[in-house]
Amino acid sequence: MNTTPFTTPRDLLRYAVTRFNTAQLFFGHGSTEAYDEAAYLILHTLKLPLDLLDPFLDAKLLPEEIAAVMAVIDRRVNDRVPAAYITNEAFLGTYKFYVDERTIVPRSFIAELIPEYFAPWVNEPENVSNILELCTGSGCLAIMMADAFPDAHVDAVDISADALEVAKRNVATYELEDRLTLIQSDLYANVPAKKYDLIITNPPYVNSSSMSKLPMEYRAEPELALDGGKDGMDIVRRIVAGAAERLTDDGLLIVEIGNEKEFAEAAFGELGLTWLTTSNGDDMVFLLTADQLKL
Repeated sequence: MNTTPFTTPRDLLRYAVTRFNTAQLFFGHGSTEAYDEAAYLILHTLKLPLDLLDPFLDAKLLPEEIAAVMAVIDRRVNDRVPAAYITNEAFLGTYKFYVDERTIVPRSFIAELIPEYFAPWVNEPENVSNILELCTGSGCLAIMMADAFPDAHVDAVDISADALEVAKRNVATYELEDRLTLIQSDLYANVPAKKYDLIITNPPYVNSSSMSKLPMEYRAEPELALDGGKDGMDIVRRIVAGAAERLTDDGLLIVEIGNEKEFAEAAFGELGLTWLTTSNGDDMVFLLTADQLKL
């Protein structure tokens, strides 16, 4: 039985936006504002097309449909978990991935660079044979790389067995089991003894000061996937230190470090970091060549 005065998606949308804004929710996992997230959660819960709200705004809903949407709104506000954990799906570029609390919600500026094959640094994508992704989480970047480089094999590494279970599900969805190998490993420890044309990674890089100030929505994610130590560079240092012996002579290391450019430059500036352009500027992703790493 419907115990609310609401009867339509329009009613629920207005209510959700007000609840989200009143609660001062944080939006950093796909949506950027209360309206977009409310619309997404309502459409998903009602099994409606995610890009088609207007035709359904004034449709009369069944009591059980209203109850289902209200429960989702309550969970988002009361538990402050990312919407992706409620719907078990996340989007990156044109891709959709399964996600749950075992892994970080997919988001990466590296994803923007994949469709362009990291131009102009990769001149002949068809010659890329082996790719390594460290800290793969849900497997999203590894899957996108395998799709973009159809002649390459991708090894995707994570220390978390739980995260790899999520990645396994996504790899199966995209039917890439033959070209994408998931490896439980502390970075390079269990990685095959071979050379890679590309090593990419979106590792834990949040510094200790920032970790203590994260919104509750980020604290719902595995701390292991976020915490980069005092200056955020603990894991990145190990990645950079081990990359040279894993890369081909003309191989590339591409690392996402979020808002930690200052710390990255302090740690690795003498190597001559190249900062790649993304939608958020030129300070989110750096590149190093095999030659630079051998210095």
